Amino acid sequence: MNKVMTRTKRRPGTRPPGRHDTRRPGTTPPRAPGAGAPRPAPGDTPPPTPPAEAASRTLLLPSPGDHARPSPPLSSPPPQPRPTDLFADRLLAVLSGQRPVHCMLRHTAGRAYDELAWLAERGPLRTHGARPVVRDIGYYVPRPGAIEAFARIGAGDRLRAMAFRLEQGPDLRWRCTAVELGGPRMPRRDDD
Repeated sequence: MNKVMTRTKRRPGTRPPGRHDTRRPGTTPPRAPGAGAPRPAPGDTPPPTPPAEAASRTLLLPSPGDHARPSPPLSSPPPQPRPTDLFADRLLAVLSGQRPVHCMLRHTAGRAYDELAWLAERGPLRTHGARPVVRDIGYYVPRPGAIEAFARIGAGDRLRAMAFRLEQGPDLRWRCTAVELGGPRMPRRDDD
């Protein structure tokens, strides 16, 4: 059995991978040519500049006939999150009472919506203290177009487990087809 762990453990106080604050770039380029050079003190006279060096400092503007090309983006777009990550977060939001159950209606298929409504009614992940978070996700691919996943849910010092199955439909959208948590399961009817 090949299980894959998708979330890595982070040290507290660090940013999640892939999230960068655009207001704080890692290195800032100098604002003007020669901005990094030391400034002379007031009253000092600058040393004479040779004519060749002065010519190299002049700013060359493009002629009106030249077309400036847009610069390529500095970084590639962030990778798309895996369906297991998206569904773990969505299911956690519903089971902890942060989102209503009907927000998962178009993301479920088969009995999964009924199971989710039954579980959410009992509020198994609702807490009065720390807000529950997805700590770790793993998955197994039994066949192409199907994923069986598990997530470790942490709230304070408590740790819970959640299992779910995703299947890809003919429209290439992933839908949740089963949800389970530790504890009692939804009773099955005879017509199932």
